[in-house]
Order: sequence, then C-alpha cells, then structure tokens
Amino acid sequence: MKHALATKVFAMVAASVFALGAVQVSAASPAKDKAEAEKVVNGATKTFNNFAADPNMTWFRDHVKDAKAMLIVPSLVKAGFIFGGSGGTGVVLARDNQVWRGPSFATAGSVSWGLQAGGSVAEVVMMAMTDKGKDALLSNKFQVGTEASVAAGPVGAGAQAATTDIVQFTRSKGIFGGLSLEGSVIAVRDSLNQAYYGKKVTPVDVLVKGDVANHQAAPLVKAVTAKTVK
Repeated sequence: MKHALATKVFAMVAASVFALGAVQVSAASPAKDKAEAEKVVNGATKTFNNFAADPNMTWFRDHVKDAKAMLIVPSLVKAGFIFGGSGGTGVVLARDNQVWRGPSFATAGSVSWGLQAGGSVAEVVMMAMTDKGKDALLSNKFQVGTEASVAAGPVGAGAQAATTDIVQFTRSKGIFGGLSLEGSVIAVRDSLNQAYYGKKVTPVDVLVKGDVANHQAAPLVKAVTAKTVK
C-alpha cells in the first residue's frame, strides 16, 4: 500500500516537472534562444580560459593540443534533496587539422535518486582524444561512458591519463566536488543552434561541413586555437 502510494506521488511529481518544462519550452522565443546561446558562448570562452590558466591543470594545458573535439559547459548545476540531478548547456567545437569549427549547442543532463543534500555549480570541459570520442560529441545524442569511454582528467604535474576516448575535467565548489558525467546524456540543442545561426542546422553542418558561422563566437574559437594550434 505504502509502495503504491509512493509510486503514485513520484509519478505526480514527475508529471508536474515535465509539464513545467513543456510550458517553459513552448514559451521560449527565437530572441530568447539567441540571447541564451550568446550567453553560453561567452561563458564557454571564460571557462576555457579558466582551465588554461589554472595552475592545477598542467595535463590539460599539455594535451589540449591533441584534442579532436571538445564540449565546454560553463555552468553545470547539480542539486538535490531526495531527488537529485545535474544539467547545463554547453558548446561543442571540433577541429579539422588546424581549423576549429563551432560552436554547436548541447545539453548535459542526468538524474539520480537517493538521499542527498546541498548542491554545486561546476565548469566542465570534455576533450575527445580519439575519433570515436569526436564522433560521439558530434552526434545528436549519446550517453557518456556508453558510446565512448570517459575518464576523469588528471590534475597536477606529471599526471598520467588512462587511454580513453574522452577526458573530462571539472572545476567545482560545494558538496558535489569531483563531479562525474559518467552516465549523463549529451543531446543537441536544436533551438539554440537555429536561433544562433538563423536557420535549422545539424552538428555536422556546423562542425564538419562548416556551412555556417557566427562572428560572435570568434573570441571562443580564437582562445581554443591559441592553445591548440602552433
């Protein structure tokens, strides 16, 4: 009886959350999406520069030049009390030899269940070190650790990273320090891509074909190129 009631309550809460999300999505406008996209790009530029300047990110600075693509999430929020989860919007960039293209917009999200308290905000950079990792970041949706292997990026001088498709670095504060995106779902944000480029585009259009560009992203592309192309 108690189990059935708990299940019913959980279903009602989930339905309410979904309904609220649906209302928010329907209320979104191209102008708001464009403003959000530009804010994410500016945040990603700051985040990348933060990682590059962090004295603890020696391995990151030494090996970012080897990355084939990367996902930068300037603000990934994880919070919970009983219900828990994490989520945030970021940008994907990919390189073709010495040329970086992007950004394409994506969300990173996961859901967890259990007794939790507190929360944190993290900056995240995921670097694809293999073609398999790059293909995963360029896809419309993938689950971290399933379609491509992922490992936490090493911190400090002389650190060694395990052989993996994607290396994940985080900078966070709060009870959820050391945040992992293992099991999270990365999915393309079509609405932001369309608002940012003025027409419907896919990650392949942006990151592989280079069919579209937005000058507002120039500082981000320049920052990444400066640390990866010599």
